[in-house]
Amino acid sequence: MSNKSQRILVVDDEISMRRFLEVLLSREGYKVSCAENGKTAISMINKKHFDLLLCDIRLGDISGLDVLRAAKKQSQHTVVIMISAYASAETAVEAMNEGAYDYVPKPFNNEEIKQTIKNALDLKTIEHEKEIIDSELKKTLHFGKIVGSSPRMLHIYDMVKQVAKTKTNILISGESGTGKELIAHAIHEQSDRRNKPFVVINCGGIPEALMESELLGHKKGSFTGAIQDKKGLFKIADKGSVFLDEIGEFSLPMQVKLLRVIQEKVFKEVGGTEDISVDIRIISATNKNLEKEVIAENFREDLFYRLNVIEIKMPPLRERKGDLRALVQHFLEKYSKEMGKEITKISSYAIDLLEKYDFPGNVRELENLLERSAALSNTNIILPDSLALSIHKRRWVEGIKDKRFDLDEVQNGVCLETILEEIEKAYIEKALECKNGNKNKAAELLGLSLRSLRYRIEKLGIEK
Repeated sequence: MSNKSQRILVVDDEISMRRFLEVLLSREGYKVSCAENGKTAISMINKKHFDLLLCDIRLGDISGLDVLRAAKKQSQHTVVIMISAYASAETAVEAMNEGAYDYVPKPFNNEEIKQTIKNALDLKTIEHEKEIIDSELKKTLHFGKIVGSSPRMLHIYDMVKQVAKTKTNILISGESGTGKELIAHAIHEQSDRRNKPFVVINCGGIPEALMESELLGHKKGSFTGAIQDKKGLFKIADKGSVFLDEIGEFSLPMQVKLLRVIQEKVFKEVGGTEDISVDIRIISATNKNLEKEVIAENFREDLFYRLNVIEIKMPPLRERKGDLRALVQHFLEKYSKEMGKEITKISSYAIDLLEKYDFPGNVRELENLLERSAALSNTNIILPDSLALSIHKRRWVEGIKDKRFDLDEVQNGVCLETILEEIEKAYIEKALECKNGNKNKAAELLGLSLRSLRYRIEKLGIEK
């Protein structure tokens, strides 16, 4: 349906707002009618069909919620968007439970309100939106806990199917939080080894002094503290699969020992004299560029080629935004069930905010965000205000970068100290986010000493 055939009724008791919306939406090609109060709006609704109702919650005579109910009584196909400068979360939830598509707080961004209206009219009704999401979920392919049906993910699923039945070593590369371990588990589950162990080894999480003992095992008395024999993880994984997570963190001495295990399928325990044979498939993962690590002589070239027989590259979430709605629905259902709640929907306005965010922490960040939002939510709908996401802080940083300050506010009086603190806080939080909370690396990004960064974190009350 073209914009020219779509009718919108704007209901607002402020004449300036009515005229503004009438001009804004008419320029987009919509047929726009206006009502200055609720009673007039209901009269117009009873006489003519409107595709969309844009209605303020607070009107001079009756509540905007009454207009919403009248519109839905007249036609369930009329899409309703509520707007207000005073709406509380409770009012917004009530409106959406009454059938509103969404609510938009004033003041709103022109492009955002136009996009929200376009999205609403494209989907037409909440029921239609739910049908589309359900349809997407039915089409979504699942490998274990992996959700997604974007072209990039479909290609990865095909690769998983092809390599699962082989004994070939596989390297999974990609940024942190993209789901590398899930893919490794999917390969194991679809292989002939599915009923044998799947052993996960976090190469960066085991102290260097204990790495050899953890992987290869040790004999009693082989070193101080070795009070009994210990079976190594490679032996535990015999006939199964070993997932070496963040393989780029392996030290050069351990790389030599791993190379022997891969080449000869044998190793000696620490303090042992006999060769132990194992039948294991190696699946490794890294968020580093191992080719560059080889050039820098941080990673053995022969080991790299042994591990990287087949490479699966995981895309970051910002490159598979088509999967966002399905992922959101999946995590909401997961955590609603775990927490004994009935969170059935996320506001389309909240979805719009998520789609504009680049998720440096990828799917893991999205999952953590929705788990936190579900835990803190007191309603069955996730609203923009419920999102524990620093989108607004991100926009503040972008505003700083693009120098889009509202300098005209100065003539009304401002608190410069507060503004500067907000800027400082936004930059520090973004640096910590980029470096996954590592203060040393965040300090380097900001050109600060670690001591100075810690002082500022304490002063500004930033969550550690």
